[in-house]
This record gives sequence, structure tokens and C-alpha cells, in this order.
Amino acid sequence: MDEVFKRARDIKLLALDVDGVLTDGRLYYSEDGERLKVFNSLDGHGIKMLQANGVQVAVITGRNSPAMARRIRDLGIQHLYAGREDKLTALQELWRETGFKPADTAYMGDDLPDLPAIRACRLGCAVPNANPVVKRYADWIANLGGGEGAVRELCDLLMSAQQTLDQALEPYLELPDLQEFE
Repeated sequence: MDEVFKRARDIKLLALDVDGVLTDGRLYYSEDGERLKVFNSLDGHGIKMLQANGVQVAVITGRNSPAMARRIRDLGIQHLYAGREDKLTALQELWRETGFKPADTAYMGDDLPDLPAIRACRLGCAVPNANPVVKRYADWIANLGGGEGAVRELCDLLMSAQQTLDQALEPYLELPDLQEFE
């Protein structure tokens, strides 16, 4: 864990897969054929806190759906690469566009298309239900599953390593004056 914390200290960019990471990986189809996705609000709040503490977030996904694009927009994520099966090429484009480097980047994925990106980054991360080969090459594996808070776990880890977690938690721990209710 010490090595993971060392790597996490320098992360300035977190790139995430969607299916199996921000969602549980299951695909839901309505009777009209519309794809539906379920996202975890804990992950969303973790992403917002991470961004507020100076780490940029990007999403690289093989699918393209209006529901996913809406969620990414709602979270204020500026970098979305949708419909991109080659995650490493998309990540390289992101680095060129933003000036970030592999040494600045953490990536979280769950399946073989994520593996080259996981291996290219300073901190490669996976969910516990990831493909076994992906888990073998990951530097860190979340305790919670994809769509169940794994991303929040990673956000908290990054903020903890960068000593910004306590500051991020302060607004939730401070109580206003409650004398009038006593």
C-alpha cells in the first residue's frame, strides 16, 4: 500500500472506464431498445470532490449513449471519449490535448480493452470483479465493485495520498450553531 500511496500523490488526472467501473457492467435495454445505465451517487460525489481538489477526471468508454453522456455532463467532467474501444489511443489523445503525461495519470478499468491504458499509467486500478488478467497487472484493486462505490474508493485514496481528503470532508463535519434548538 505504501507504493500505491507514493504513486497516488502525484496523480493529476484520473481516467475511468464506464461499463463495469462507473456502472456494474450490466446492460439494461428498454422495450424500445434504449440502453439504460445505473450509476452510483457515491462515485459521483467522490468525483466532484476530487475535481474540487485539483484532480481532473476523464472518461474513456467503448460505448456511446445519451444516458452516459448526461451523467458525465452532470458531474462536470470535461473530457469524454465515447465510442472508443482502443482506450490507450484515446488516453494518448487526452495527454496530447491536456499536456498531462502517463506519470500524472491513474486509470481504472475492468476488462481487456482497458489493460493497455492501465499498464501505461503511473497508477493502474481495477475493480474486484475485473478480468483476472487485468487484476494481475493492476497496481491497486478496489474493495467495492464497479457501480458499487469503487470509483469513490479510488477518489478517497487519491485525496488521502495528496492530503486533501480532510479538507474535502470539512464542510460535512462542521456543525452550525444549534443553540436555538436546545
